[in-house]
Amino acid sequence: MKASEIIVGLDIGTTKIACIVGRRNEFGKIEILGHGKSESFGVKRGIVANIEDTVNSIKKAIEEATAKSKVDIRFVNVGIAGQHIKSLQHRGSLIRESNDKEINQLEIEKLVNDMYKLNMAAGEEIIDVIPQEFIIDGEQGIKKPIGINGNKLEANFHVIIGQTAAAKNILKCVSRAGLDMVDLILEPIASAEAVLNEEEKEAGVVLVDIGGGTTDIAIFHDRIIRHTAVIPFGGDVITEDIREGCTIIKRHAEEVKVKFGSALASENRDDEVVSIPGIRGRPPKEISFRNLASIIQARMEEIIEHVYYEIKNSGFERKLIAGIVLTGGGAQLKHVDQLAAFITGMDVRIGYPNEHLANGTPEELTSPMYATGIGLVIEGINRHLHEEEVEMMKGTSTGKESSKPLTPKKESKRRPSYLDIIKGIFDRELLE
Repeated sequence: MKASEIIVGLDIGTTKIACIVGRRNEFGKIEILGHGKSESFGVKRGIVANIEDTVNSIKKAIEEATAKSKVDIRFVNVGIAGQHIKSLQHRGSLIRESNDKEINQLEIEKLVNDMYKLNMAAGEEIIDVIPQEFIIDGEQGIKKPIGINGNKLEANFHVIIGQTAAAKNILKCVSRAGLDMVDLILEPIASAEAVLNEEEKEAGVVLVDIGGGTTDIAIFHDRIIRHTAVIPFGGDVITEDIREGCTIIKRHAEEVKVKFGSALASENRDDEVVSIPGIRGRPPKEISFRNLASIIQARMEEIIEHVYYEIKNSGFERKLIAGIVLTGGGAQLKHVDQLAAFITGMDVRIGYPNEHLANGTPEELTSPMYATGIGLVIEGINRHLHEEEVEMMKGTSTGKESSKPLTPKKESKRRPSYLDIIKGIFDRELLE
């Protein structure tokens, strides 16, 4: 296996903006060349709320990643989340010209591109179309149809929908930071690439990424993505509850949550306390670990109940042998896996993005909070290789490695994607 091109993942989160620069080495592992992180000031619940603050935060993360990786960062794969994200199942079909010829990749591409023609509500566009399984002449459950003969090719698709305005604001921030967006990737899909293995996806698993502003869910079964959802709660709501419940400032609330927080009150004692400095000469405030955990547990139970509702709503509740994998910054809370197991009755583990990483990766990046950023690099590499493969089949590729990251969908004659539509709107606004 040859090393892939350098790919950059940009995770624009509610609490942090992370930039990860990496490539796949000859052993198939992800080699991190550099990373940068900055505090996120302009994003609320996965949605850009302040353009200027978000641009400044992106620039800081990019500058740090550039200094560490010695790579001139211009092209980025960006994650998208937020409560505006929806998903639906749809079936597409194609009557083939000749059943003497084998099904090829270009016919698969045509089926996928036809899905982008579905009519959406005003202000909504299709972000991504993911093939689940194929049907050839009525024969169901085919995962790899290439090379098979048949008259009628059908496929079940997982279609992900988002608001045009939300994506336009992300693109605006990225462009003002001097960057070019290669692709817009749903964050739970990226996180799943970083922390799940193929065995878990086959057995049936729920990926739950607890971020600062949102909790992202992706359900897999038989190696196929079956359901995605975004819950508009995350670690920031827990911090806000601590701030109000303990009457302390937000900075102190975040510190005590990270250092002493627990998702199970029964695992803590009343006689263990943390002392919070008073404001401007006022006496310090003492908070018991048990009271702190009670506040956290109440909100975390609500988040997990929402997750469990989505699991039941997917129809795969009894088919998820591998249980739940928790990742994201919120997964670092003590006893959160025990609480999730208690509420759902399913097996629960914490997902670390270290399985796909090469030796020598900084220990900081093996934390669950970097799962989305690393997943954006992995998914970016996969999409880049797929685009190259399709271009070679069309006869437009030379087969040589280019000196810069491929910018898919620009040269392609396929139907404009979600990102193309957003870029078109953005370009028209600049001209006006």
